[in-house]
Amino acid sequence: MRVVVCTVVHHPADARIYYRQIRALLDAGHQVTYIAPMGEKGAPASIGAGLTTVTIPRAAGKRRLGALRAARAALAKQAPAADLLLVHDPELLLVLPARAKRPPTVWDVHEDTAAALTTKAWLPRFLRPVAAGGVTFAERQAERRLHLILAEKGYTARFGGTHPVVLNTTYVPGTAAPPSGPRRVIYVGHISPDRGSAEMSELARLLAPQGIAVELVGPADAQAQAHIRAAQADLAAGVPGPGADAGAGAGVAAGGGLHWHGFVPNEQALALADGALAGLSLLQDEANFRVSMPTKVIEYMARGLPVITTPLPLAVELVEGADCGFVVPFSDPAATAEAVLRLDADPSLRVKMGERGHEAAQRDLGWPAEAAKFVTQLEQWARTP
Repeated sequence: MRVVVCTVVHHPADARIYYRQIRALLDAGHQVTYIAPMGEKGAPASIGAGLTTVTIPRAAGKRRLGALRAARAALAKQAPAADLLLVHDPELLLVLPARAKRPPTVWDVHEDTAAALTTKAWLPRFLRPVAAGGVTFAERQAERRLHLILAEKGYTARFGGTHPVVLNTTYVPGTAAPPSGPRRVIYVGHISPDRGSAEMSELARLLAPQGIAVELVGPADAQAQAHIRAAQADLAAGVPGPGADAGAGAGVAAGGGLHWHGFVPNEQALALADGALAGLSLLQDEANFRVSMPTKVIEYMARGLPVITTPLPLAVELVEGADCGFVVPFSDPAATAEAVLRLDADPSLRVKMGERGHEAAQRDLGWPAEAAKFVTQLEQWARTP
């Protein structure tokens, strides 16, 4: 089977697209042509024979029209000879080849795009409801004309029909890494205000006098970068957070601080998490997050890290079900710091929570089961005109 995979919005090393789905197709013996912004920093090398890449610009912020034109041209060239076309962005629904010139086409629905638009700083506030309405209309049209795969069970209510769900699970190592190295907590993923950039920056201020660092791994938008730089400046000047213990003294104790790694490919990013005190998921109470499982929660569990999460329903269900971490209130860095200090003060609790999370991930959250379902479904659609 020859499959064309396209994204114009996601980084080319996106974990779901590249490390999970494309790898699953290659492992099953299929050929993949990957149309993506391969010129981005951190773009991956090949993960196996049978993979061909086509480079297009990335659609980011208000810079989208040129990228979509390039995507349209690449799809027009690559899709007609393929057995299946798999697209990952709602924007690509606007530039698909004509029906007679493309194979069976699948849209992998990653998020509640209409709800997510309410948090996009690059989109003027008055345009957000209009854009959300346009996305909802596009989704209804796509359901009539394309095959859909959903990344979350919670997305099913947005569509009239029944569509297969391929959960965004992860690879689970055979053993969990024990606590090791400097005392630190870590966040892996895109960094933005709605994902807790202000709270994690404040957390670094609170933990610095205790010698515990906060590490952020992932790209950050402009507002998040401002939060990070302000906290780093305060820490460099020895200014503690407003909730810090005055008895600890101002300044940063050895090992403390806020470290931002920028974008790191998923496999390396998760390796950086090994041995940390905890993994952070301080997402805010946004509509897009209420029906989604933060993939980072699953990834932390898979690596044997206790999870500190805000009370989003699916995250709470996982963390409390496995007893593998703490649930803290939204926008409460002090409560988050308290949870971190509790893990730091009780190494056996840290180990037990990490082991319980790892066991739950091994039992229920491994990607291979989803990969088999994903490949089988695509093979079936490719055989059906």
